[in-house]
Amino acid sequence: MKQRGAYLAATTKSGLGEQNSATPANTTKAKLTWTPLVLVAAAAFAVEIPFFSLGIPSGHDFEFHLYSWLEVLSQWKMGIIFPRWAELANFGFGAPRFIFYPPGSWTLGSALAAIFPWTLVPGLYIWIALTAAGVSMFFLAREWFDRRDATFAAVLYAVNPYNLVIVYWRSAFAELLAACLLPLLLVLILRPESQLRRAAVFLALVLACAWLTNAPAAVMIHYSLALLLLVIAWQRRSPGVLLDGGIAVLLGAALAGFYLSPAIHEQKWVDIAQAISPGYRVADNFLFIHTADAEHDAFNRVISWIAVAEILVTIATAWAVRIWRSRDHELWYALVTWAGACTVMMLPVTLPLWSILPKLRFMQFPWRWLLCLAIPFTFFVTAALRNWISRAALYFAFLAVIALVWHRYQAPYWDYAPDLREMQDNMESNIGYEGTDEYTPIAADPSVIDKDARRVTVEGPAHAAIHVLQWNASLKLLTADMSAPDNLVLKLFNYPAWRIEVNGRVVQAGTLEATGQMLIPVQPGSNRVQITFARTWDRKLGGWISVFGVLLVIALRRRPSWLALR
Repeated sequence: MKQRGAYLAATTKSGLGEQNSATPANTTKAKLTWTPLVLVAAAAFAVEIPFFSLGIPSGHDFEFHLYSWLEVLSQWKMGIIFPRWAELANFGFGAPRFIFYPPGSWTLGSALAAIFPWTLVPGLYIWIALTAAGVSMFFLAREWFDRRDATFAAVLYAVNPYNLVIVYWRSAFAELLAACLLPLLLVLILRPESQLRRAAVFLALVLACAWLTNAPAAVMIHYSLALLLLVIAWQRRSPGVLLDGGIAVLLGAALAGFYLSPAIHEQKWVDIAQAISPGYRVADNFLFIHTADAEHDAFNRVISWIAVAEILVTIATAWAVRIWRSRDHELWYALVTWAGACTVMMLPVTLPLWSILPKLRFMQFPWRWLLCLAIPFTFFVTAALRNWISRAALYFAFLAVIALVWHRYQAPYWDYAPDLREMQDNMESNIGYEGTDEYTPIAADPSVIDKDARRVTVEGPAHAAIHVLQWNASLKLLTADMSAPDNLVLKLFNYPAWRIEVNGRVVQAGTLEATGQMLIPVQPGSNRVQITFARTWDRKLGGWISVFGVLLVIALRRRPSWLALR
């Protein structure tokens, strides 16, 4: 693992006959100076230049994320620091969206919305995510390349073809943010064995960040970690590498316990199977697959042709620098194995694996492996193409592929400033927004709700004088003077975490069969009703697990020798 830069220099000279030998990485610290940072930031900004004339790309997940940001921001203003229940989802009937969707992306998006004008927030988020990806790649590439080539690798990774697909077609903002974690994964697990034990703590932090950023990306990262650890353990003839990786996985899960515990336990309370309904199933999303949905297939052609171009370039450039096998066999085999696995997993032949391997089917889209393939792609292109003209030519060829599928199969959709302000108005006026099927409470049916329903009505014939005293995401407080016993019907989906008290006594809520709305039994006379979104035992357990994880990280950083279990 020593003198990695020198290995690259030998590779490029003997393999391609080019100049620009790399400076040994162990003689120069991989510090991020202004030049690489500015170039990465400029490349990220260049991606957004079309926004000035065309608007903001409104991809598949655009409204989901933006409404989440606005929802979280509104709850922050109410004093709810860590939202759980999305009050205005399903047009005010609510949903436990923030229990299941990781907090990383919606925290960043909401923070930006709190500081900057709303119409600028999507562009700022994209710029930050792309820049963070490039900076992360710089630290990885600097281990093997000189500063100039590492800067090219950083720029290429920041604006790689799949990231452009996310920006223009998908608007999968959480997945885009997760791109900055993958280079750090490789930085840490390729450490010399003597340093890998200490790196396990930082690897745990990366894995925890993956869970807290995007669940499908976290699944990919963990499977990638398992594969890469197997390759490295085989190369080093050291099973202990797997032990270090296992420690990092467990510690990372503990750090993210406050999210993972309720997200896992409370899945039975929502219709989580809708996440893999027709159109979102793995079988419907392999490369060049055909379904009955023409619009679905149009996007599939877009991503399929871009994937084929990236795969072919990765294969060609990997072959061009195959001398790496004798220079730095760990890196070579790790990248080739990773690239091969990513490629194969996008093909229908692997369908049985998607059904057998735990949670893999919840990735939904096999072509998501392009997020991981971008690492070998960037490395091999940087090593193989030493001439800046050839590098530019390759990238412009990719832009031509993107332009072709843009024109032939499916152009991106666009939103403008008035569209973004309309979303903001929908939140401020409490109109709300459409929910997501997989986060809908199990007994609820958003398709039959009355969007204009009053917050509280009476189910039966009793007369009532109802006064709503407080109504927000975590607390509903009202009074009801009843002429007879009856049920109050709330504009609120029932969910087991709601705690209902009537005149200080805990009561069991019912569920309106048609819609899934909450029913509260009340008696004649005055009734003071309080509905609180309680902290269930799974959330308490997850919080304590995370506290334990943090204390363990601090202890291991102070006493790294405790990791020497083998």
